[in-house]
Amino acid sequence: MALVHELGYHECHKSYVFRGSKEYTPKAIQEMLGVGSGIKGGVAAGQPQMPYAQKGYGAERFLLPVEQCEFTLTSILEQLTRDPWPVPNDRRPLRCTGVAVSVAVGLMEAAYPNSGGRIMVFTGGAATQGPGMVVGPELKEAIRSHKDIEKESDRYYRKSSKFYETLAKRAVVAGHGVDIFAGCLDQVGLSEMKKLTNQTGGVMVLADSFNTTIFKQSFQKIFEKDEYDSLKTGFNATLEVQTTKELKVCGMIGSGLSLEKKTAIVSDTEIGMGNTTAWKIGLLSPTTTAAVYFEVVNEKGQALQPGNRGIVQFVTYYQHGSGQHRMRVTTIARYWAEGSSPEIPAMFDQEAAAVLMARIAAFKVEFDDAPDVLRWLDRTLIRLCTRFGDYLREDPASFRLAPNFSIYPQFMYHLRRSQFLQVFNNSPDETTYYRHCLEREDTNNSLIMIQPTLTAYDFTGPSRPVLLDSVSIRPDAILLLDTFFHILIWHGETIAEWRKAGYQDKPEYAGFKTLLEAPQADAQDLLVDRFPVPRYVMCDQHGSQARFLMSKLNPSITHTSGTYSNYGASGEAVLTDDVNMQVFMEHLKKLAVAGTQS
Repeated sequence: MALVHELGYHECHKSYVFRGSKEYTPKAIQEMLGVGSGIKGGVAAGQPQMPYAQKGYGAERFLLPVEQCEFTLTSILEQLTRDPWPVPNDRRPLRCTGVAVSVAVGLMEAAYPNSGGRIMVFTGGAATQGPGMVVGPELKEAIRSHKDIEKESDRYYRKSSKFYETLAKRAVVAGHGVDIFAGCLDQVGLSEMKKLTNQTGGVMVLADSFNTTIFKQSFQKIFEKDEYDSLKTGFNATLEVQTTKELKVCGMIGSGLSLEKKTAIVSDTEIGMGNTTAWKIGLLSPTTTAAVYFEVVNEKGQALQPGNRGIVQFVTYYQHGSGQHRMRVTTIARYWAEGSSPEIPAMFDQEAAAVLMARIAAFKVEFDDAPDVLRWLDRTLIRLCTRFGDYLREDPASFRLAPNFSIYPQFMYHLRRSQFLQVFNNSPDETTYYRHCLEREDTNNSLIMIQPTLTAYDFTGPSRPVLLDSVSIRPDAILLLDTFFHILIWHGETIAEWRKAGYQDKPEYAGFKTLLEAPQADAQDLLVDRFPVPRYVMCDQHGSQARFLMSKLNPSITHTSGTYSNYGASGEAVLTDDVNMQVFMEHLKKLAVAGTQS
């Protein structure tokens, strides 16, 4: 069952109970709680007035400023206990997450329609009862896997996903966002509930339990305030795009819901959430980023004139944390150029392009087969290299890319191997979490997700970036890996032996102590502004957790190939059958100079 506590009733603890196995309509929820437009004074219209109705009680019985209900709220939280009803060893506890979220959405949309607000969902396990259930209560019934979802063999997935998608649409239409905090070693149903966060702009935090630093610090960061003592959050936002007639809007990939505003500048080509020029977003954070895609169109018989400008305007309406309603307008103007003009490649931003392509690929893989998406990604890369590369036909050795294109193939190589497109060794919930973060973060953070950064520390000099490659593995070095989701400090075999021997505690080895502390200080700097807070890992070479590092490295050295280039005996073999970047680039050059796209 789901309980709704009445914070405005101070005489004793008072709550409303909803059956966990029943699906409630919005009208039924409003009538049971005594809120909504058809309710007067806290009770349904036409019913006898209760004593408290004369005090004007309505939604304020459940939603109050903290200073007015702090004692009641604290008392309720302190008295929360685990369900004393015994759970048999062969069964899961009964959870009605779907009903709880449904009641919360119904209460909020009735109390504060078209006004800023957020709903926070804390779940410690999968829903096993009622609407939105993820798995049955019997342990012999396994929770769905990627293969079950792909084959549509799970009997709950489609129905539950549709249920939560309906709730998400109701929430964002009312101007509210939904956050999900998962604190469980097992899956909790993030894959089914993803629309709650993705469409409303809410955050998603995945932790092993609610006692971890990941949850505690991430939760606290949501309530951070600016210098004017206002929350660093925008509420009830609308993003609208306006362009000149030569540009058409293909769609948007990011947090939000289409407002289905079809105008003359809507393109027939749909990318992400298309067929509209406006989207509703329940919550905005300082790093919320939307990817908007355009296409250039020519009216028949009219060529685009170089020297004229195309204009794009982004109009964002939102409610500031202070309560003010604000409009932010960003206008961009760019000159037109001929298709063969050298200005086009000169203006190419390979970092932004990599993130835009990554979002399309992550969006497509939700609906298409992963091999098809990888082939599409490869064809796009080959076309780009063929179009903008400098080479002699049929001569791969002559192939060159300009500096502002040179790293793009490298990004695509790591994207192909990333957890956004490869689901092996990840649960559906983990995959959902990774893709959720990619679709909302800015360019810098997204690039770190696609191609993690690796920094080396040793006695030869100050810290320095090194290749994300197995040749960077050295026994006398310390490596700091930042994948956005993990901050990992790796100690080489020699460094680990010295540390275990306690050399850092001896005065004559102060330099070694400084070396050990340097990556830890840099890791703390990375943790300051990161949200959600990443998992912090310290490991040694050949240790079990070193797998987090080895899985991200380019396998230039494997158990079958040995070394390449002039690195000699440095590095460590990676046990994998994946193609390394050198082979990938050689194959790409051959196809590019041949003008082949397959």
